[in-house]
Amino acid sequence: MKKAIGIALTLCLVTVLLSAESGRLRLATTTSTENSGLLAELIPPFEDRTGLKVDVIAVGTGKALALGENGDVDLVLVHARASEDAFVAAGHGVNRRDVMHNDFIVLGPSRDPAGVRDMGSAAEALKTIADHRVSFVSRGDDSGTHKKEKSLWIQAGLSPNGKWYKEVGQAMGAVITMSDDMQAYTLADRGTYLSMKSKIALQVMVEGDPELFNPYGVIAVNPAKHPHVNYDGAMRFIAWITSPEGQNMIGAFQTEGQVLFYPDALK
Repeated sequence: MKKAIGIALTLCLVTVLLSAESGRLRLATTTSTENSGLLAELIPPFEDRTGLKVDVIAVGTGKALALGENGDVDLVLVHARASEDAFVAAGHGVNRRDVMHNDFIVLGPSRDPAGVRDMGSAAEALKTIADHRVSFVSRGDDSGTHKKEKSLWIQAGLSPNGKWYKEVGQAMGAVITMSDDMQAYTLADRGTYLSMKSKIALQVMVEGDPELFNPYGVIAVNPAKHPHVNYDGAMRFIAWITSPEGQNMIGAFQTEGQVLFYPDALK
């Protein structure tokens, strides 16, 4: 028994030491930050300056927070404020900081079969799409975009179902491509849309509704709950992405002359 306990403790110690390896940092983030190309701009300068290698796990916000809750990553960069606040309140994360924002948009085919173009309310647009039973592609993956979509359906007083409503469990880029192929409507973040705009025919149908505001936050996984996490590395990344230089890089990042994200940390 003592031998077994000793082996278990040794394995645990090895796991902790490996997980806290100072040269690596595990970042769980949304597919939008990767699909847009933003991380490819932000991470290399951080790695060059710190010597840390960032391992990016791009998933939906829900999955990213679950990875943080389990201590499988060192920090998260996500966009669902209510879920972020709950994550911190439950003791899973610490030192949340605002990073940036863009907005959500309702995309659809140019012929606009549901007639929602230029509606002021995204919830009303979704209700109209449902009333017309026109194809709508949902991420269906508990991502920040999916959480926002679900909140809009609640505002519309509907629980969508039927052949017209397609939950696909895919990342943002894949969902936009599928919607384009199917000439369907979908909810997307503007950053990913702009990064793909030249390759698709979908057009912006609804924008500007205050309900479509899309803020991003960065949170370190709580080392008190998961001692093996690279907390120092996480805080260095948070300091970098919220620094004047990091924020300026976010604000300067463009696709086809259009800004994809707007920095928030220095307001």
